Amino acid sequence: MSGGIAAYKIPELIRLLVKQGAEVRVTVTRHALEFVTELTLQTVSGHKVYSDVFGAINEHATEHISLPEWADIMIVAPATANVLGKFAAGIADDALTTTFSSCAARKPIVLAPAMNDKMWENPATQNAIRTLRSWQGIHVIEPAEGVLACGTSGKGRMPEVEVLAEQVKAALSKKTMQGKRVLITAGATIEKIDPVRYISNFSTGKMGYAIARECLRRGAEVTLISGKTQLTIEGYEGLQKTDIESAQEMFEASREAFASADIAIFTAAVADYSPAKPATEKIKRQEENTTLLLHANTDIAGELSRSKRIGQTTIGFALETNDEEANAQKKLQKKGLDYIVMNSLQDKGAGFGVDTNKVTLYGINGIKKDSPLESKEAVSRWLLDALGY
Repeated sequence: MSGGIAAYKIPELIRLLVKQGAEVRVTVTRHALEFVTELTLQTVSGHKVYSDVFGAINEHATEHISLPEWADIMIVAPATANVLGKFAAGIADDALTTTFSSCAARKPIVLAPAMNDKMWENPATQNAIRTLRSWQGIHVIEPAEGVLACGTSGKGRMPEVEVLAEQVKAALSKKTMQGKRVLITAGATIEKIDPVRYISNFSTGKMGYAIARECLRRGAEVTLISGKTQLTIEGYEGLQKTDIESAQEMFEASREAFASADIAIFTAAVADYSPAKPATEKIKRQEENTTLLLHANTDIAGELSRSKRIGQTTIGFALETNDEEANAQKKLQKKGLDYIVMNSLQDKGAGFGVDTNKVTLYGINGIKKDSPLESKEAVSRWLLDALGY
């Protein structure tokens, strides 16, 4: 930790990492302790805090050497303009900077800059960021935009602790998909009936977003075409996200991204039909029954998969309620996919809205693999492993 107002979030980050099974030790600048007490950090981490190079309570004579030896990864959060400049210049004059100096080039390091927007835009800060990003093993999280502690609004906020914890996972993941470009569609599409009504479905986008995060952790460049969802995804350098509403918008965005993709994973719940003539004004209630004329939307997975080039891999998803295997195999063949992932609403804990899933992977080459019922995050790992990524 360095001395920025965002330091107040760090005890929660420590708690989250410990909850996920990590052992955490803390090193700080003196100014960091102006925002969070040493006792708080010691309590949530379960370890003494390294705050003074020459402190009498240090477990070792050279904590800045022993901590990097012990650790698998280092995260600096918040990383102020001051410490970023010191890191880039090789200055090591306190507990944090000496630890960083010993850790650099030996273990992965995640930096979470947090400061006023003017300080972030300062050429000296940007020069430091460019220098640090050029070093092997350094991962710099882009600051978020929003209201800052000084009362202004702009870029400089430290991302939320869930984003920081995710970046720790990403930095520790093996980069088995480095150099791969992946197109992922996720969420539900919206087909407008009139300005206040639409046709959609119950998809939350959780499975697609979990797969996107896992691809990013493994080093892939991901283009995420996202329909309606409450989910967010941020902090990744290799992510390009496009938000859409309708099936036609998703098709157009996907077609553009598909041209350069190595892998396309179609998880989105795309509406099969949309109103033929959406009304420009709210449709008034009729005394009698009324008829809504629908027309078929483009089969995005099928249309793109049938036009794939040699070397491209396409993976579709099929949510079924009956005759699951037969329907999934039919879609696999009809759409020209390489693989299809089937899940059934008959399986408790799978489907829309829940945090778990259970799937079966079918391949055009005849493979069939069943995943256990696990979190969608775990299923995304299982799926990419099963696909050989």
